Amino acid sequence: MRALKPFSVAVLFLLVASFFSCEVSNQSVSVLDDQNFNKNWLFSKGSFKEGSSIVFDDSAWRSLNLPHDWAIEGPFDKKYNARTGGLPVHGEAWYRKHFTISKDHQGKRISIEFDGAMNEAKVWLNGEYVGERPYGYIGFELDLTKHIKLGEENVIAVQLFPKDLAARWYSGAGIYRNVRLKINNPIHIPQYGTYITTPEVSKEKALVNIATTIANLSGVTSKVHLKTQIKDAAGAVVAEHSSEIDVNTESTTPIQITVENPKLWDIKNPVLYKAVSTVSVDGHVTDEYNTDFGIRTIEFDRENGFLLNGNSVELNGVCMHHDQGPLGAAINYRAKQRQMQIMQDMGVNALRTSHNPPSPEILKVCDELGIVVIVEAFDEWKMGKVENGYNKYFDEWHEIDLRDMIKRDRNHPSVIMWSIGNEILEQSKKDGWKLAKHLNDICHDEDNTRPTTVGFNYFPAPFVNKLADQVDIVGMNYWPERYNEIMEENPNMIVYGSETSSLTSSRGVYHLPIEFTQKHETNHVSSYDVIVGPPWAYAPDVEFDAQAKEPRSLGEFIWTGFDYLGEPTPYGGRDNSTNGYWNDDWPSRSSYFAPVDLCGFPKDRYYLYQSQWTETPMVHVLPHWNWEGKEGEKIPVFAYTNAEEVELFVNGKSYGKKVKGKDLVEIPSEYHDFNKALYKSKYRLSWQVPYQPGTLKVVAYKSGKEVATKEVKTAGAPAKVKLLADRHNIKANGEDLSFITVRIEDESGNLCPNADNLLTFSIQGEGVLAAVGSGDQTSLESFQSNKRKAFNGMCLLVVKSSEATGEIKIEASSNGLTSERLIVKTN
Repeated sequence: MRALKPFSVAVLFLLVASFFSCEVSNQSVSVLDDQNFNKNWLFSKGSFKEGSSIVFDDSAWRSLNLPHDWAIEGPFDKKYNARTGGLPVHGEAWYRKHFTISKDHQGKRISIEFDGAMNEAKVWLNGEYVGERPYGYIGFELDLTKHIKLGEENVIAVQLFPKDLAARWYSGAGIYRNVRLKINNPIHIPQYGTYITTPEVSKEKALVNIATTIANLSGVTSKVHLKTQIKDAAGAVVAEHSSEIDVNTESTTPIQITVENPKLWDIKNPVLYKAVSTVSVDGHVTDEYNTDFGIRTIEFDRENGFLLNGNSVELNGVCMHHDQGPLGAAINYRAKQRQMQIMQDMGVNALRTSHNPPSPEILKVCDELGIVVIVEAFDEWKMGKVENGYNKYFDEWHEIDLRDMIKRDRNHPSVIMWSIGNEILEQSKKDGWKLAKHLNDICHDEDNTRPTTVGFNYFPAPFVNKLADQVDIVGMNYWPERYNEIMEENPNMIVYGSETSSLTSSRGVYHLPIEFTQKHETNHVSSYDVIVGPPWAYAPDVEFDAQAKEPRSLGEFIWTGFDYLGEPTPYGGRDNSTNGYWNDDWPSRSSYFAPVDLCGFPKDRYYLYQSQWTETPMVHVLPHWNWEGKEGEKIPVFAYTNAEEVELFVNGKSYGKKVKGKDLVEIPSEYHDFNKALYKSKYRLSWQVPYQPGTLKVVAYKSGKEVATKEVKTAGAPAKVKLLADRHNIKANGEDLSFITVRIEDESGNLCPNADNLLTFSIQGEGVLAAVGSGDQTSLESFQSNKRKAFNGMCLLVVKSSEATGEIKIEASSNGLTSERLIVKTN
């Protein structure tokens, strides 16, 4: 690999214009007054020969608001592919919207912008074809100007035709991201119209370079005045610049502005600024374009790893698919924010958007929370992994898609790398390096401030075939013991774990005895966190050791942060009788990989990572302590802590202290470089405890001082329902969410860890049911029903606000249990 020049950049964040707080836009333009273009669409599944016609009768179609994912509505069915969630992600469907634009907009440029439509989207306006985009993960804009009828009704029609096995996981289906109608003056800043970097950053000043593109569709050359102001978080102007530009059809103008005493964007203090670009002609403002940004430097160094603002940062990262569990793929800002807040509490500081371009919302969340991001473009190049994958569109669309992804996302301070592929099959081809170089060059052409990367998995193929030489940073999937070898044999390479562990588990499930067995008759996996599942996987402990042995590694991205729909490994094998569908172990229909279940409830493994990635004193103990019928039998008790030692008490009796790193725990293991045997972990503590009902208590000590405790009690019979809202006040905008944890408790308020009671929910007032779930990877219950069985004592209720202020009155009941009521206010 060529010598890597340090990437020292301070990059700015993308501009935002929103109808509601959940909607992220690319520019602030003259939008339709009091109209949200997500509203009042008509939808129907099926094939409609005249579906694009302005006179087509759609009066019987269903009315809904976007974003919308039709697949999450179900039903689950064995005839669908369990590898993509057992849900109907395929089929033809249409969306139509009737709207009117005032004649006052005569002479304006009118376009529609989709943040993503899944997939094979084709768009018509008033019966005239205006464009298409096959890749469902990428945003696109289409010019509608010549087909718009001002002062009359217009009809926009969108046909989608997603196919099964277009991805290796749940993709969702529909117009699942936000849509905007944009009305511009002929002279304006177009989509992705700013590119901002800072070539020099210090405590005293930052040099801010802003390249602004101005489009002139008036037909005559105009002298344009461009004023750029930089505002701080309080809205005060801290710097500005003005220039005069002659614009014919399009002009890109670079300027430089100095910000004195800048506040830097950082993981612990993610400060954001705003650049406001105002375009005027003859004293009249024709456009205003807003770019939120953060000033920071990034550098990747072989010896010192990743440096943010000159400080070394170990990447404690997660890979994440785009679905939001029971909510499906339809984007929701609060859902993404909650996901990343849960991750951050685990100690996560980095995200890899595996394996596709993310929504604007998730990048906005990461900008605001201080989480760095690897933005990934493709799971396939020319060689396909699934029968209807991206390889079908690669030749025609890859360069357009990749360039648009980078232009859209390159101003986000959170984005630190561009990933051009994941586990691509071209690794095994001798000439695969040519395609890697081609994609790498596109990235550097659009943005030379960030390095490129790939997640490689076929060791040593990418090194033998020289693909690894074509990217700036080498990601390795599931080869923890080889980091040092790779760096020693390739003295110019920088390496990190782009996918790690792939351990599997089910929340609250404990199978005894602890053993290698991967499958269980319940289709669940034990939460003792030793059953790895697939042959490439290994326990988190292995990666902790690997990162410690090779401190030059940038860090790791575990597979995955949240459980996701589809890919129910280790369950599911190929069934040739169903055309290659993976349904042998039905009803397994979602993943087991993450330390957090599909609903966002932490599994035990969450606390194992927290014990390595956080500093606030913590201790966790497992399993639950309800083992009726096993009185006197020895139960393995584990503790995870970031303290020095832990003491276990059972019903007040001490079972002794264990020292982290000294009292090793042997766990079953088997992976690439470790034959089936016991792996000695220094990250866990354990005791063998004869079961008797009562209380488990762990006390963590540092320097002999108690710093954290945790108790688990034997629960009595289920007696009542408990509701716990993450937020009791939400926005009255028709989009905001309250996530409500539902617990089955005994009379004393202890969680009943084996309870599976059926719950019924009633919601009245200014809100509706958005989703229900339980985290059970085998449940075929609808995510949109008002009923749900608890899974190991818990389930989740999600309510969505209306657009009116008031109260949402929620009640949860179950036969034989005391009901619970809760009020969430909308403001």
